[in-house]
Amino acid sequence: MEKAFGLEIPESLEDACELNRTALVVYDMQIGIFSQLSNGDPIKDKVLAVLQVARETGLRIFFMRHMSLPKELSGVFQLKTAKAWQRATSTDDVNPWFLRDAPGFQLIPEMSPLPSEAIFDKITMSAFESTPLDIALRDCGIGNVIVVGVATEIGIEPTIRHAADLGYIPIMVTDACGAGDEAAGQRAVASLKFMGDAFFTQVEEISAILREKAGIQS
Repeated sequence: MEKAFGLEIPESLEDACELNRTALVVYDMQIGIFSQLSNGDPIKDKVLAVLQVARETGLRIFFMRHMSLPKELSGVFQLKTAKAWQRATSTDDVNPWFLRDAPGFQLIPEMSPLPSEAIFDKITMSAFESTPLDIALRDCGIGNVIVVGVATEIGIEPTIRHAADLGYIPIMVTDACGAGDEAAGQRAVASLKFMGDAFFTQVEEISAILREKAGIQS
């Protein structure tokens, strides 16, 4: 850890994993999104492994869910995006996949949050845009965010970029982040690595670091 101007600047993943200043963000592990992955089960297992160690070590945990608005409330951007995703030629053919009461909107059963954990809903790609996440993290003194979930190329990349713009240190657990399109997911990770804003790790490494910080024997 480098100290400069009264600040502590993390130089390593270990530096960025102080338990009282780190939170876990589980991104969009919803039935309707997760079911679109071709390699869903391995990603689910990896996300569950990170979630388990976060609970063991007392990290604050926030789950995100993507929400559709009724078409009458969706607006230009929402309808344009829905047409692109659904390959629809008209808004008449658009189907809001993630309405609040739709089965696909719910988190997969394995991701059931504990009473001490929060769920925030969003209509944007970044987990920080128009949600309480930034306020909640800052109020808890959080400076570092571990990100897992799906999908890398759609929502995790903008979430990590937005986190960095807000002054957080993002930590991406690459093998616990699934992509709908593998090539696009790899490009997203390469772009994030080029920017240099985030730390990158895998489940085994981050689990060992967090448990060591908490004094838990692996």
